[in-house]
Amino acid sequence: MSQFNAHDEMTMGPVPFAHDADVQTRANFITKTYVHLLGAVLVFVGLEFLLYPLAGSLMGTMLSGTYSWLIVLGMFMLVSWVARSWADSATSVPLQYAGLSLYVVAQAIIFVPLIYIGLQFNGVIETAALITVLLFFGLTFVVFLTRKDFSFLRGILIFAGIAALGLIVCSIIFGFSLGLVFSVVMVSLACGYILYDTSNVLHHYRIGQHVAAALALFASVALLFWYVLRIVIGMNRD
Repeated sequence: MSQFNAHDEMTMGPVPFAHDADVQTRANFITKTYVHLLGAVLVFVGLEFLLYPLAGSLMGTMLSGTYSWLIVLGMFMLVSWVARSWADSATSVPLQYAGLSLYVVAQAIIFVPLIYIGLQFNGVIETAALITVLLFFGLTFVVFLTRKDFSFLRGILIFAGIAALGLIVCSIIFGFSLGLVFSVVMVSLACGYILYDTSNVLHHYRIGQHVAAALALFASVALLFWYVLRIVIGMNRD
């Protein structure tokens, strides 16, 4: 959804998709999307610094029992759905920003235990962040260079995401570890999401949807960082 309302469409015509807009309008849309993505990442980093002194108590609450983490994941999924709905608002720009802000805060909170563990090893956070950035820019370059529409990945990503969520839930309930192979597969899934979301920026978002596009990209980057960090932590433990 764009930030234009129905009256705008009646008086100005339908809001164009980014790929149908003129060069300058399309460039402005893409720039806004990635500026908002950068802003979301910087806010996320700032929140992690602010939350770190509370890491012990937060971890105690989030990981206190067998089903505590399952409840946390359920709440995160609910908040994510609300945040995405707000970011897709067609009538309220403040609501779009509220959605992006809510999502970044939710990600920052759920990342606290993993960041806390990562900081126990020298250079782990920095290494994982560098790998994430390099993968993100590499995949982004592929999409912008080829201009390929990766929307065909949607069904595959949905199916793989549901399967991965099922495995995560089972691992929490039955108490088994998913291991390194699962993390590698999830990194591949996150890369698929980045290809998909980046091609959507070029082909399937309308002008004015830069906040929703930035949220989608941030979600994919966060997923990638989560599992890259798990892999790097696991390698340092061994």
